[in-house]
Order: sequence, then C-alpha cells, then structure tokens
Amino acid sequence: MTLKQLENLIEIDQDITDDAYGTYYDKRTIEQLLNNGLIILDKPPGPTSHETVAWTKRILKLEKIGHSGTLDPQVSGVLPLGLGEATKALGVLLYGPKEYYALGRLHSLPSKEKLAEIIEMFTGEIFQKPPQRSAVVRQTRTRTIYELEVIEQKERLLLTRILCEAGTYIRKLYYDIGEVLGPGGTMVELRRSRVDQFHEKDGLVTLHELANAFAIWEEKKDDSKLMGMIKPVEFALSELKSVVIRDSAVDAMCHGAQLAIPGVLQISSYLKAGDIVGIYTQKGEAVALAESTMDEEEIRDATKGYAFVTKRIIMAPNTYPKKWRTKPIAPKD
Repeated sequence: MTLKQLENLIEIDQDITDDAYGTYYDKRTIEQLLNNGLIILDKPPGPTSHETVAWTKRILKLEKIGHSGTLDPQVSGVLPLGLGEATKALGVLLYGPKEYYALGRLHSLPSKEKLAEIIEMFTGEIFQKPPQRSAVVRQTRTRTIYELEVIEQKERLLLTRILCEAGTYIRKLYYDIGEVLGPGGTMVELRRSRVDQFHEKDGLVTLHELANAFAIWEEKKDDSKLMGMIKPVEFALSELKSVVIRDSAVDAMCHGAQLAIPGVLQISSYLKAGDIVGIYTQKGEAVALAESTMDEEEIRDATKGYAFVTKRIIMAPNTYPKKWRTKPIAPKD
C-alpha cells in the first residue's frame, strides 16, 4: 500500500528520520489504526448518518468517530468514517465531487428527444434552492452537475447516474426536472457511489462485516480482517498536493507553529500559492493541512520565511520530540 501523493516529489533538502519516533503510515498496529484510521462504510437505508456512527462506536468500542457528508436516512452508500484523531482530516472530503445512482418517477412520459434535451439542460452549472427540510439557509445557489446519464428507463421510471459538486440535492434535482417537464417528478431511491476519491467499486465495509471482524480480533487476537477494513488517515488527503518536513519541525507544527522554509524537505511539483496541501513526516504520517503562501519556484529559491499557513493540525502533539526553542522571557526589573 503506497500513498500516491508522496510519489515523484521535488527534493528541496535532505535529512534522515529517527525511527524511535512516529510510525511509518503503512506499518501501524490495529490499535493505532483504531485511533487514526478511516473506514469507508456502506451505509444501509433506514438509520440516519448519526445513528450509523453511534452503532459503529458501539461495535468498535470507541468514543470518537466522525463522518463526512451526511446521508438522509433512506439513502444508502459511501459514508467515510474517521476514527479518533482521523476525524480532523474528514473536512477535506466535504468539498470533493459526489456520485449517485438515483431512481426516480416522472409524472409524464416524455419522448426520448425531450428527455435528452432536459438531461442536457441540467448538465453543467445549475441553480438550486435547498428543500424546506435542509440544514442550510434556503437561498438559491449554483451547483455544478459534471455528468448526468440515463442508465435505464422503463416507462416513467428513470435510473440515472449523477456526478456532481458537493452540496447538490439530488431529490431537488429530480423535482426540478419534473417541473420542466410539466406534471412533475419524484425521486424514489438514492445510493451514493462515490465521495471524492472513495468509490464503492473499490470495496465498502458493512456494519455486519465490521462487527464480525472486530469480534474475531477481540476473541481470537486475529486482526487480519479488521486491518483490511481500516485505511490510514493519510488516504483522505490523497487528492491534495504534498509537503514532507523534517522530524525537527513536526512537534513545532503540532503546537501551532507555522512551517518555515528550513523545515521543508520535499514538495509536489507545480505547487502554487493558495494551494491546500497535506503536510507529512518522512515516514508518510499526516501532520497537518496547510495553505501554501509561495509557488514552487519561490520555495526552491528561498532560504527563510514562512512557506505555509497551518489550517488544521491532524497529528497529536508530542508524537515527535520537541526540538524547537521558545523565546526566553525577559527578566523583570
């Protein structure tokens, strides 16, 4: 298992890592993964996302689990869960594209030509007003439908695949399509098949499978099944550009310091000011999310200054030793 975001990086400087601290991201124990891992769950229809998380907490006997991208109770499919410290990285997934398979019923039977015309009309940037039962302010906003494809049609029943921007309401999309047709339209069933880089074709974990794997580990001390169900937290950041830093800079960042040029060892090519990046140790461990303040060329040429502004700390403080100094307090007169 390798992290694609840590391949083919541009070298700024060289250093060695101390194996006495931290853990290579792909060498974590099951206990470490349960405190800093991801589960790509196949949410069943029926429970709310909150209830699903509560069940997962009971199954894994954990106090802290978060989810990315709420699904309505009757909607099934991809629900990324962050365990323990990994909840800090879930925000990255909220802004990535989502894919759905939706079954809807049109209240009239359009011709193939008319249906194709409407599908094209709702592809690209569209206007949407969130439904009355929504967690956001009901103001008209724009959302992008990247792909809208009719998979199958049986009279007035329509099965579609939708690849869309985060925050798109699929039920409202079907309603609006029906309004354009005239008599109306209603979504019948919905399944989310993708959240950002996590796709159901890559394999999802059900609650029953998770409960069985955890029981085998607890009772028989066999973690092979459970290990296969939990991904390192770093996989949540795989679509971001990357920065690798010295061991000596890790704990300083975990305590709130900004990343300066001397702490940088490697960066992604074509890095631009304003890019959100994942900050990693030399062992591939996620330290933080940050925003670049310099372009690739500026970082390569600079010898001092702050290259990144920290947005979110992921790693727990004191994972690496303190190798930074605070300013001495001036003596009082």
